[in-house]
Amino acid sequence: MMKRVVSGVVLSAVLLFFSCNGKKEEKQEDSVYPVTSPVKMDTIINKDFVAQIQSVKNIEVRAQEKGFLEKIYVDEGQYVRAGQTLFRIMPQIYQAELLKARAEVEQASIELKNASTLASNNIVSKNERSMAKAKLDAANAEMKLAQIHLSFTDIKAPFSGVIDRIPLKLGSLVDEGDLLTTLSDNTNIYSYFNVSEPEYLNYQTHVADRGSQNVSLMMANGEMFNQQGEIQTIEGQFDNETGNIAFRAKFPNPEKLLRNGETGKVRMTLPLKNALIIPQKATYEIQDQKYVFVIDKNGVAKSKNIKVSYELPDIYVISSGISPDEKILLEGVQKVKDDQRVKVKFQDPKKVLQNLKLKAE
Repeated sequence: MMKRVVSGVVLSAVLLFFSCNGKKEEKQEDSVYPVTSPVKMDTIINKDFVAQIQSVKNIEVRAQEKGFLEKIYVDEGQYVRAGQTLFRIMPQIYQAELLKARAEVEQASIELKNASTLASNNIVSKNERSMAKAKLDAANAEMKLAQIHLSFTDIKAPFSGVIDRIPLKLGSLVDEGDLLTTLSDNTNIYSYFNVSEPEYLNYQTHVADRGSQNVSLMMANGEMFNQQGEIQTIEGQFDNETGNIAFRAKFPNPEKLLRNGETGKVRMTLPLKNALIIPQKATYEIQDQKYVFVIDKNGVAKSKNIKVSYELPDIYVISSGISPDEKILLEGVQKVKDDQRVKVKFQDPKKVLQNLKLKAE
């Protein structure tokens, strides 16, 4: 008798389970899900490119003569004016060479004067006078060279800018060509960034769609730089390894905020012709791969892997995986299962795009 009671309870529980499950499935079956289609349209996007910032003028200041570093007139990070003296290499040797050269010039001048007097009185030939003149010219050349060597002992700023690190200390023995510091003029800066081949072609072939040459710069702290830049030039060839080509934009830097060697992101406007666009909320993600549910003619949901080329607010630009004539599940992507038959209601894709606020549900 007890066994019959237990069996009856179990049977009732099983029937109740299937009854509830059937109601749940029936409820799911009765749900109507909105679907839409991808839209093919022309658009423009803003894309960020990692950029390397360089000063328009940035040079290494090197010693042109050998000697001891006698004076350092500037400090690291100091702003200097064009023509300002930065360093002095001990000049005594070059001063002595200049004095010697001047003496030789004076001696050659006297010899030329004497030779000229004697030649005019026909005491010596005119060739003697010509040789004395050549000796004076050589002495003047030596003096000029000595003056140049002496001037090289005072290293001056070729343009206004900011002094970088000074690796040598006072009294250091400097050889010709040794690095003394780096000088940067940050009044304007260049921003170099790499663009892929398809983006380059879109940029070059759709000039009217891209608007202006202006670009923006996002600094390393995530804030936008307060000056607009302009694309000035594109390198002559693509990098065979990366398939990219380098663009260069110039930014005014009146407050000297940006400095040589910084990084950032250039925000560039790119035209897209016949871009395939879907709402972000129509997608779901598994292991960094994005998927949509495509509804076939029998109302069965089939998951498809898609490739996203660009991400804009609330929408994705798709490069592959679906076509414009397919119907995709717009909402309920986290509820519907693969190969599940669903009831759907089609929504106009253009109206869907006008009302995008939510991500995938």
